[in-house]
Amino acid sequence: MVKINYRIAFSLATLILPWLTVPFMGKRNFIRFLPVASFVNLILSVFSLISHRRKWWITNNPLSPGPIDFTFLLGPYFVATLWIFRLTYGNFPKYLITNMVLDLINAYPLPVIGNFFDIVKFKKMKHSVWYLINISLAVIIYGFQYLVEKSIKKAAN
Repeated sequence: MVKINYRIAFSLATLILPWLTVPFMGKRNFIRFLPVASFVNLILSVFSLISHRRKWWITNNPLSPGPIDFTFLLGPYFVATLWIFRLTYGNFPKYLITNMVLDLINAYPLPVIGNFFDIVKFKKMKHSVWYLINISLAVIIYGFQYLVEKSIKKAAN
C-alpha cells in the first residue's frame, strides 16, 4: 500500500496546477507579461530572505527547503501575476480591485491552509501587514509594466 505524503502532494499541486492554465493565455501575452512576473518574484524572493532572518514566517515546504518557497512563487504567484495582467492591464482600477480581492485570499485563508499542511506559519508577520505589502507590490509592478511597455514602444519607433 502506498502511503500518501500530503505535504508533498499539496506542494506539487501548488506548483503544477496553475501552470496548466498558461496555454490558455496565449504565447504573446505570456511573453508580454513575463518580465513583470519575473520582477515580482525577484522582489518576493529577497523579501523571503529578509522574512527568514526576522522570523516573520517559517516555511517547511518539502519541495523547496530553505527560506524561499519557490513552489509558491513559481506556481500560483507567478501564474496569477501573468493572468491578472493579461485580464486587467490597461485598466488600473480594475487591476487594483482584482488585486485587492486576490490579495485578501493570499493574506488570510491561504496562510491558514498552508499552516494546516505544515508548509508555512506566520510568526511575527500579521496577516493585515502581508495584505498591505501585497497591495503595495501590486502598485509597484503595475508601474514596472508601464515602463516596460513604454520602452518597447519607444524602441519600436
